[in-house]
Order: sequence, then structure tokens, then C-alpha cells
Amino acid sequence: MRGLPPAPYLTNLIAKLAPKIGAKVIVEPRWGVVAQIIYPNGVVRSLRAYSLDLNPIASADIAKDKDYAKFFMKKRGYPVASGKTFFKDNFAKILRSDRTVGAAKKYAEKLGYPVIAKPNSQSQGAEVALVSNGKELGKTLKKIFEIDRVALIERYMPGRDYRVVVLDGKIISAYERVPLSIVGDGKHSISALLKEKQKNFIEIGRDTRINFNDSRMKAKLAKGGYRWGSVPKKGEKIYLLDNANLSTGGDSVDVTKKIHPGFRKIAVDLTRKMGLRIAGVDIMATRGDITENPRNVKYYITEINAAPGLDHYVTSGKEQKKIVESMYLKILRALGRKST
Repeated sequence: MRGLPPAPYLTNLIAKLAPKIGAKVIVEPRWGVVAQIIYPNGVVRSLRAYSLDLNPIASADIAKDKDYAKFFMKKRGYPVASGKTFFKDNFAKILRSDRTVGAAKKYAEKLGYPVIAKPNSQSQGAEVALVSNGKELGKTLKKIFEIDRVALIERYMPGRDYRVVVLDGKIISAYERVPLSIVGDGKHSISALLKEKQKNFIEIGRDTRINFNDSRMKAKLAKGGYRWGSVPKKGEKIYLLDNANLSTGGDSVDVTKKIHPGFRKIAVDLTRKMGLRIAGVDIMATRGDITENPRNVKYYITEINAAPGLDHYVTSGKEQKKIVESMYLKILRALGRKST
């Protein structure tokens, strides 16, 4: 890797671990996003961003499409949020569908505001928003349709947000995700506190880059009666986003050793039933939490991710770093086996 520009966390990790099992890694030098892993037995595997040649292509594609994934999860008996897809105007015409922005607003009214609106095929919390009325929904859909031609509108059912990572029938990690927030000190503005948080991310090696121009943050602050220049009281916690993705600045609380066996089984079984070997199963607990027996918890599956990025999780502690490196060493060994 000497002489190359900074590469994504996973690229660097694979390059570090591969020699331990006798494999060679060739990285495309310009961006460092794609690589080939060449094993002593002749097997060649590829890496692109967070995706490795572990999951079947079609199963991974279905998981990426949130609406398709929800269909199959619901069909297999798993609880999911009520929702429906809507299309960008030109795509709606191609499909000869009336599911345009106008129909989306009517559906949202039927569900009851607030609702969640998000791109159907994006990841890392891109443009996921909690919207409170038709005007907000219209603006949100406009932004979604800049990056995706399909939008998903879902019933808003808030709770404790968890990701459980499964690999070949075993739980690798489980953690609660907390939305981007700051804690007031009675002296500094929200803007200054957020900049300090970004500085701390860089110091601990976390490559999260907070988007200070994210209109969702400005809207969230306005709803709470704040501005960027507001100075919160000491100890006052202010959330700046509704979604809890670590990639948008959220924090994590590890519960790998605390997750209830019932939720372990749910995550493992769901991963298998979706045709995947590795997955991040996202669970929202609206009553209780995943350390309790699922029978006593009200929950639903929000998404299943076929390429769970752990670059943000790995910076949350030494134990998490060990978990991630051990996980990817197992993945590399699994990838190196010849198909029968």
C-alpha cells in the first residue's frame, strides 16, 4: 500500500490481513475502492467498497432494494413497517404508473404524519428523512429523486435502533445506533460543538465526515427551536438527525455480549432465509430492547444490508477493532475455499 493515496478502511484492512493466510492483494491505485484477492490455490476474489464475493449476486441485489427485501421478509413472517414505493416522474411514465409525488402525498396522509421517506436503493442513511407534512415531503422527494428513481414512504414507528451483523450463521457484532447529537456545555454554540465532534472523529481514526450543509439538520434544529448559533445548556443533549446511521455521524453502543439468544436466532435465520451469508440485520425495538426475550419486545425489521460497513463501528473501541479484524479474517478464509 506504500505510495498509494488513502484508501477506504476495508481496502486497507484486507491488504493487512490477507498475507496472514498467504493471499496477495492488488489494489486499483487511483481510488483504492476496488481490489482483487489472489489465493495460493488459484482462487481469485474481488472487493468493491464494502462488498466482497461472499453473498450471491441476486440475493445481495434484493437486499439492496429495500422494497423487494421487505416483501420477502414479510412473506417469511418477519414484522416490517407499512410502506409503499413511489417513482420519479420520468420513471413513472416508463412504468405507466400513477405512483408519482401527488400519490405519495395522499399515501402519507393516509398513513398519518410524520412519515419516513427514503431512497429505495441507497445506503448509509443518504437522504433518509422524517417529514411532518406534504410540503416537507415534496422537498424531500425532490432530493431523493436526485440520487434514486424510487422512493419509499413508511409508517414512522420510533424506537431503539440496532444493527446485528451475521456471518455464516454466527453473530459477529451487535450494537445500538444513536442519531447524530451534541451535548451542550453552556458556553459553545451547536455549530462549534458539532465541529468539535468532527475533530474528535478524525483524532480517533473514524472517517465519518459530517455534512454541515445537510438541510435535514437545519430542519431538525428549527423544529426544536434552535439555530446553529444557539448555545445549549450544560448537559443538554440535542439530536441533529432522525436516522441513526453511523455513516452520518451517529454513535454506537455495543451489545454483542448482551443480545438475547432469541434475537440472535432471528438475525441468523433471517440472513439465511434471504439467501445471504453475511448481512447487517437492522432491528427497531419500539418497546423493550434486544437484550430481552423477543416475546416480550415489540419490534420490527427495518432493513437487511448485504454489505454492512463496519469502518465506523471499528473506531468505537479496542474490543470492537478486534471483533472486526477477527471477522474479516474469517471472511477471507471462507472466500479462499474452492467451490465444489
